[in-house]
Amino acid sequence: MHHIKIVTDSTADLSKEQVEKYGIKVIPLIVTFGTESFSDGVDLSAEEFYSKLTSGSELPKTTQPSPEVFRQTYEEVAPGDEVIISVHISAKLSGTLNSAELASKMVESRVSLVDTRTASQGVGRSVLVAAEAAQRGMEVEQILDVVNKSIAQTFSVFAVDTLEYLQRNGRIGKAASLLGSLLQIRPILYADPEGMVAPYDKVRGRSQVIPSLVKAALKNVSTEHPVNLSVVHTVAEDNARKLLEELQKHYEIADLHIGMVGPAIGAHIGPGAVGLMIQPSFETLLNS
Repeated sequence: MHHIKIVTDSTADLSKEQVEKYGIKVIPLIVTFGTESFSDGVDLSAEEFYSKLTSGSELPKTTQPSPEVFRQTYEEVAPGDEVIISVHISAKLSGTLNSAELASKMVESRVSLVDTRTASQGVGRSVLVAAEAAQRGMEVEQILDVVNKSIAQTFSVFAVDTLEYLQRNGRIGKAASLLGSLLQIRPILYADPEGMVAPYDKVRGRSQVIPSLVKAALKNVSTEHPVNLSVVHTVAEDNARKLLEELQKHYEIADLHIGMVGPAIGAHIGPGAVGLMIQPSFETLLNS
């Protein structure tokens, strides 16, 4: 049996603990402020990034890793004919998967590419499912089967404080229809089945944001089985804690993550955002 390696990119917003638990290899995207370039999560932390974002006038840009970086990584983690499962941000939101695909043709290893059709810990959740399945000794096809179930049953929804960052960075997608709304309207966005950012709801005033996110989760993911839950934010920890508190009233949580959205995604949604990524637990996915 081949030893299976799991690779992802920094948009997955995995915590250090999640990466170390499974030995996941994370390839950083590049974040650029003016003439300064940083590797996401390597020489630019989330805290440093948001400090730069809110204090400077220049908007950051993000760049996918090059095919060469992917090639080097694949050869490093799986020399010879070993197996890699490479799990990434939606191809509709980033060229990262394209770089991975080009690199996969340059190496001896067998590389299975996965488009999660989402971002942030929505990606992370499917990476962790792949890693757990690999750790349990499942074969490649079995792992890909449960990962595909994970993708289909992961719901990612978030509220931004402003659409400005999505608009200016060209990632607004179907949420463009919300532009020009009254200032007190807060857009609720989600990763749709195509892997695009799309409007889910809009609420009047900040006080309605958390109830709307909870309602969206309850509509899309059953409370009958335990869930894996990630609550994420961009310098809005108090709201993230309140959101978690409300979700805990409804769900039995098998695996929980709460943390900050990293630079590669934060560049596009800006400060003040809060969101959740939720899916059935690993055991539930296996039996679905």
